[in-house]
Amino acid sequence: MKVLQTCLSLSWGGLEMYTLHTAKLLIVAGHQTEILTYSGSRLAMEAHKEGIVCRKVNRKRINLPGIYKMASLFKNNNYDIIHAEASKDLWYLVPALRLALCRAPLLLTKHVGSGISKKDIFHRMLYSRVNMALAISGVIKRNLAETTPLPVEKIELLHDSIDTFRFDPAKTDKNMVRNEFGIKEEELVIGMTGRFSPGKGHEEFLYAANELAKIHPDIRFMIVGEASRGEEEYADSIKKMAYDYGLKEKIIFTGFRKDIPEILAAMDIYLFPSHAEAFGLALVEAMSMERPTVCSNSDGVLDIAVEGVTSILFNAGSGEDLFNKTGMLVKDFQKRIDFGKEGRKRVLKMFSAEIFTGRLTALYSKALVNNK
Repeated sequence: MKVLQTCLSLSWGGLEMYTLHTAKLLIVAGHQTEILTYSGSRLAMEAHKEGIVCRKVNRKRINLPGIYKMASLFKNNNYDIIHAEASKDLWYLVPALRLALCRAPLLLTKHVGSGISKKDIFHRMLYSRVNMALAISGVIKRNLAETTPLPVEKIELLHDSIDTFRFDPAKTDKNMVRNEFGIKEEELVIGMTGRFSPGKGHEEFLYAANELAKIHPDIRFMIVGEASRGEEEYADSIKKMAYDYGLKEKIIFTGFRKDIPEILAAMDIYLFPSHAEAFGLALVEAMSMERPTVCSNSDGVLDIAVEGVTSILFNAGSGEDLFNKTGMLVKDFQKRIDFGKEGRKRVLKMFSAEIFTGRLTALYSKALVNNK
């Protein structure tokens, strides 16, 4: 198939990275795949580095010249599938597709939920051209049904995926990062990964760390990640909170790291205390690395973690409950081993890149058949 993915964004975060990830998977699977994004975007630069054809439009308010340019793109290229990675792209795509008289199926992946009703006449016109919507989790699937005019039969569940070959404990040196930070062999490491942002659960992590440190002197704590632009003050407040707790000698702030598999290999227990996540790729990565996990009992996490099999769930936002549930794993070495093994099995079964690619191309084929 010839596929055009769209992601009209100048940012460089999970959405943009996942667009590139999906394009690479489709190309490996043998599909001719191009990306449509803004000129000068990081996504355009990264796509160029990967040798992926990148179509570009200028970043302006929705205007006729931009729509005409996009319509010309559709007329001159025989795309089988148009796949939008963000709903805002529809404001450009739908008018351009209609202007070009292009009948290629239009798919939309919904990565985040919306609290806004989109059932007014303008959104009904936009969404009437969407052949299929892909939800990355059950909570997003429900959100799409509740907030858009799409009928439920047009909404499909398609979980995000990771590279399980990269996130493989058998290929990773557990001691590399531990040696870097001077972590002793007998010390247990409890950690979390992700950007510094309100709602990610850093406060609950620190509360649990403080309480655990009072009972277990041989525990070290690791927080991996950095602040996004505009969130530096929040990151500073988290570091101050850790030092106010007296955890300065117990906690490691690694900053941004590219070697996440090695980072995860250094941990004995992984915490995912986010208050609300559409999915939770960081959690999937930890499970793929056979890390036992303690996770918040909300939203997309419930598609990933299985209580008592791969993880222990705690009440989102409760540092006290996180402390209690994490303490259970600290005391139970065998359960940590069992959770880790079952976690990787679940990832291989449900969230591998191969599973995702096969499912996505099957949905493309379904959209083509239904569009005849």
